[in-house]
Amino acid sequence: MTSAPGGVERDGSTHHGGAAGLVLAALGVVFGDIGTSPLYALRTVFALDGGIVGASQEDVFGVVSMIFWSVTLVVSIKYIGFILRADNDGEGGIMSLAHLTRRSVRPGGRRFALAMILGVFGGSLFFGDSLITPAISVLSAVEGLRVAAPALSDYIVPIAAVIVVVVFSVQRFGTHSVGRFFGPVMVVWFLTLGGLGLWHVVQDPEVLLALSPHHAALFVLDRPFVAFVAMGAVVLAITGAEALYADMGHFGRPPIARAWFLLVFPCLTLNYLGQAQLVMQDSHETANPFFHLAPGWAQLPLVVLATLATIIASQAVISGAFSVARQAERLGFFPRLTVRQTSESSGGQIYVPSVNWLLFAGVMILMVTFRDSERLATAYGVAVTLDLLLTTSLFSVYAVAALRWSTPKVVLFAGVFGTVELLFFSANIAKVLHGGWLPLLVACTLATVMTTWGRGRELVTTRREKLEMPLSTFLDEVATSTKILRVPGTAVFLHPNAETTPLALRENLQHNHVLHDEVVIVTTQSLNVPFVPDSERVVVDDLGNPYDHVSHVLLRYGFSQEPDIPAGLAIARDEGLDIDLEGTTYFLSRITVHQSQRPGMHPWRKRLFIALAHNAADPTDYFNLPLGRTITMGAQVKL
Repeated sequence: MTSAPGGVERDGSTHHGGAAGLVLAALGVVFGDIGTSPLYALRTVFALDGGIVGASQEDVFGVVSMIFWSVTLVVSIKYIGFILRADNDGEGGIMSLAHLTRRSVRPGGRRFALAMILGVFGGSLFFGDSLITPAISVLSAVEGLRVAAPALSDYIVPIAAVIVVVVFSVQRFGTHSVGRFFGPVMVVWFLTLGGLGLWHVVQDPEVLLALSPHHAALFVLDRPFVAFVAMGAVVLAITGAEALYADMGHFGRPPIARAWFLLVFPCLTLNYLGQAQLVMQDSHETANPFFHLAPGWAQLPLVVLATLATIIASQAVISGAFSVARQAERLGFFPRLTVRQTSESSGGQIYVPSVNWLLFAGVMILMVTFRDSERLATAYGVAVTLDLLLTTSLFSVYAVAALRWSTPKVVLFAGVFGTVELLFFSANIAKVLHGGWLPLLVACTLATVMTTWGRGRELVTTRREKLEMPLSTFLDEVATSTKILRVPGTAVFLHPNAETTPLALRENLQHNHVLHDEVVIVTTQSLNVPFVPDSERVVVDDLGNPYDHVSHVLLRYGFSQEPDIPAGLAIARDEGLDIDLEGTTYFLSRITVHQSQRPGMHPWRKRLFIALAHNAADPTDYFNLPLGRTITMGAQVKL
């Protein structure tokens, strides 16, 4: 047991069913994306430029060697070995890494600004990738019907659309429930991948030689242009690595690492080797080598299993998008979102309705527009490779500032992984003109939204603080004034701190010239523990004067608890706070933002900020306040 802020005990072992249960659940959520890459990675390589990569042993061994060592370097070593150790109180993802880095460098410095720029754009790229992954994964699986049941080929897109509807509809049940259901399916999927691959490897064990890195080196030296073009599709084998990091908050690093090394990595490797053997045996199999691994009688069941696996692939990026969105909100780059906790023991398991349905709309538009996974593959890879590069850059800054790595160690890390990822990015640049612009457009749009909200929030906060006098000054004025009329009842004012005066309190006094007999200023604090017991929920402060009937109450909640203000005040009353809950009136301070000619932001960004502010989650619902006894008061701020 470790102690969380405020003295609340934190139990790090938030296991459902122990370590094995978490490994199983992680299989059902985290590895779907990278686990379904065998469906389309090799097929895409052999389809490049009308077959520029041939079915000869030299080409096939070279491609498989590139895939194996790319997965080894990027996923096994970089992400599992290094990146997943950078967790922000259990949370992962590039936004979380940016926050960790910013905490470790000098505020206001160049590295401080660089960390958030990289984090914001990296998080935006992840959302762009989150649109393509469900579309390409589900389509590639259902397209197996062209092999197993050709008569159903015309129904591929409608079937895929129905599956996508189901995927996004079940998100409200939470990643743990989904993972617990899909975990056994993924075990079967990976065992099937490994079994199919092993069957073909046994037929020609020589294919194991493809794992040697010298085949990748020879491929690059003998056919540098072809190898460079192939890298644009080889990167499809590592898509999902960024989702793996973003999903770390759902399960933690150890279950993810165990699942990867014990099951996922070996089975993926065997399957790629099996496809390689099949292609070398019959060059006509390059059109769809994955489904031809299975005998004819097993192809239709394999399509069904692959479809289930691609549903889980979609789950990996969707749950990762939820995590990144919440991190962006906590860091001040998104307005308040409606976030539903879906687990009583893990703070990372959440459901964000707005993100879910925006992703759903984007995925459906992509599927209807492209209608084919091969066409979607041309748009895939640009956002992924750029996100990989940004993560490497950001971790390098974090390693220097927080981990105190030596300069040679940082240079080695950035040099090895940065060079590989830069090559992948360069090989994918051509895709920008063939659909790769789409995830970049989504990323640029979201980055604009996030930076606009962050900047606008800073300006509004600065101008709001000018309106809010220090609370101590306000209380002194109240104590010395003879013109203030006290009226019966209790007024509760929600406010983020105990240092400044709630605007609603000031406005009520200024315009109505009254103060309630009992005034309670309430601040909520969210701790990184599942539950805060009632005995540790409340901290009451009389603000230095027990006789002015103005108090401050701090209410502390765990991540799986709803911030219920009336219930918290009932606990405070039981502990001695003089408050009549039946007659209490709740006041919310609200800033109304108006556009002005003041400097600080471009006019169009001001309009965007105001639109975002209007769509933020309603605090009345968020804090479970009684609608009939809640009053919103505030002031106007010119932006």
